[in-house]
Amino acid sequence: MNFYISDLHFGHKNCLAFDNRPFIDIETHDQTIIDRWNCAVGVCDDVYLLGDISWYNSSKTLELFNQMNGNIHLIRGNHDNRVLKNREMQQRFCEISDYKEIDLGNNKCIVLCHYPIPCFNKHYYGAYHLYGHVHIGFEYNMMLHVKKEMEELYDKPCNMYNVGCMVQYMNYTPLTLDEIIEGAEK
Repeated sequence: MNFYISDLHFGHKNCLAFDNRPFIDIETHDQTIIDRWNCAVGVCDDVYLLGDISWYNSSKTLELFNQMNGNIHLIRGNHDNRVLKNREMQQRFCEISDYKEIDLGNNKCIVLCHYPIPCFNKHYYGAYHLYGHVHIGFEYNMMLHVKKEMEELYDKPCNMYNVGCMVQYMNYTPLTLDEIIEGAEK
């Protein structure tokens, strides 16, 4: 099974306030993400992690990731280059890329990128785009507005979904595409 999530920001104390993350400290934040990850993801599942993984050094980040289930595919975020300089950390991922498309058949796909792309590949044909980066601030609202305008102007679905862990429907847990769509529509 495939799961998706973004912007874990392990060890990033400022994100607790920036995103209004409901944790008393960064250690509780980190452990909650690991626990929820392992409750959702089995050892043979694939997780597409859309960037911004950790504020810790490579050793501490690797220690956390070695506690997490699944085959992890990293779509690199803007805060990942420092920790990815470590070869062991790189090897923890099945692959590392900046952009990826997953073929769903019937001319549909999932476009994965850390950054939102309003005019993503096959967006007029029912493709999906999962992204992070914008957290829940004004850029998140801007992307919701863009999505609404595209649907109203062109009478086509705009299947863009923010999978940042702090988004209410994500609840710090990797989700399947169906769970993301269902959560976003509520």
